[in-house]
Amino acid sequence: MGEKTKEKQEVRISEKLLLSINEANVLSGIGQNKLRELTLDPRCPFVLFVGRKRLIKRKAFEAFIDKELEI
Repeated sequence: MGEKTKEKQEVRISEKLLLSINEANVLSGIGQNKLRELTLDPRCPFVLFVGRKRLIKRKAFEAFIDKELEI
C-alpha cells in the first residue's frame, strides 16, 4: 500500500536537448577525450555544467560541427 514505483522513461538521442559525453560520442563519432578537451575551453558554445557534470547542448553541438572544418 502506498508504494511508489519509479519508471525510467527512455528518450531517443534525437529528442534530447542535452547529451552526456558518451551520447555525444555515439552521435558524432568524436572521441570522448576530444569532447572533454573541447568542453574545457571557456568559449565552448555547446557545454553546460550542472554541478560537476558536463552536458552537451545538442543543437549548439550540431551547429558547431556544421561550421568547423577541423578540430
